[in-house]
Amino acid sequence: MEIAVFLAGPVLLALISSIALPGFLAMTLPWPAALGLLGAQVLLTCLPAWLLRKRLLPAPVAAWLRQLPVSPRLRRQADIAVAGLLMLPLGVAYAVSAGIWLLQSPPWLRPVAAPGIAIIIVAWLLAWLVTSCIVALRLRTPRPAQQARAPTMTAYSYRRPRWPALFLWRQLFWLPFWRNDNVIGAQQSVLMAGATASMLAWLLRVPLVPAPLLGLLASASLVLVTDRGDKAVREQLAVLRPSLNAWPVSSAHVIRLACAASLLPALTVLLGAAVLLYCIDPAVLQQRVTSVYAITASVAVLAIAGLPRLTARGRVALVVLSILALSAIGSELWN
Repeated sequence: MEIAVFLAGPVLLALISSIALPGFLAMTLPWPAALGLLGAQVLLTCLPAWLLRKRLLPAPVAAWLRQLPVSPRLRRQADIAVAGLLMLPLGVAYAVSAGIWLLQSPPWLRPVAAPGIAIIIVAWLLAWLVTSCIVALRLRTPRPAQQARAPTMTAYSYRRPRWPALFLWRQLFWLPFWRNDNVIGAQQSVLMAGATASMLAWLLRVPLVPAPLLGLLASASLVLVTDRGDKAVREQLAVLRPSLNAWPVSSAHVIRLACAASLLPALTVLLGAAVLLYCIDPAVLQQRVTSVYAITASVAVLAIAGLPRLTARGRVALVVLSILALSAIGSELWN
């Protein structure tokens, strides 16, 4: 934690200062674009509550809460209060960010400052409402399971898979990440979508947003999607290790394939960025900073997924240093 605070403090401050920017920008856009921007911000701010709903309310706690003799009205009030506790840090971040923008007071902000603050408050209240619905949905009584039909015996014939390692990876890693309320598949999809969007915004030089901030978001997304994917693979391997050791076949190919698959999102985004640069500005690909950024990003993700004996603090230090190094290199891309 202390490594993240000391090394990523300026980065976190920059991220916090930009959280109120969509509210101010919405007042300068046509109403369809403004509604889309605010809707996306509300959904993004509620996304952590949805992804972490099983940790916020574990299944035993949720089952115990359903049995309490409380009225529906009191239950709704409790859901709103719990969501308010979750949204309190977000409200503080909104207040700090809005204060920073009002103190800077760029020329485009002065005419829309007051309505922009009102829009920010509305976005925060909508996020509070959506989070309350997420909590209430988590506490809803599950539907009774339908009685399954008795299986009928059929003739079974074994067919050896054409690619056994790929078949085992799909059965042991890919499918479990999407089944039984497992959020790993959705989490990695969201992270990869965020990495793709931030990389596109950075390379296309979206106006009104500083290029170093977009470069920071793109670099952080590349590193985080690899870090979370590698952690998910390692946790799944810890669960499967006793079974894999008891099998009469070697599982080394499956393990290597699973570790390599955790690198695919970041490498795919980097390859897509290279193709985009080739299409819009081929001269940028010939710059030294572009090659240095690509090599550094590749080495960083390979180190995250390829160093098995890192301690928890060592892993945090590697992730933070990788983000800072890539941000520093990327800030020179459009200079």
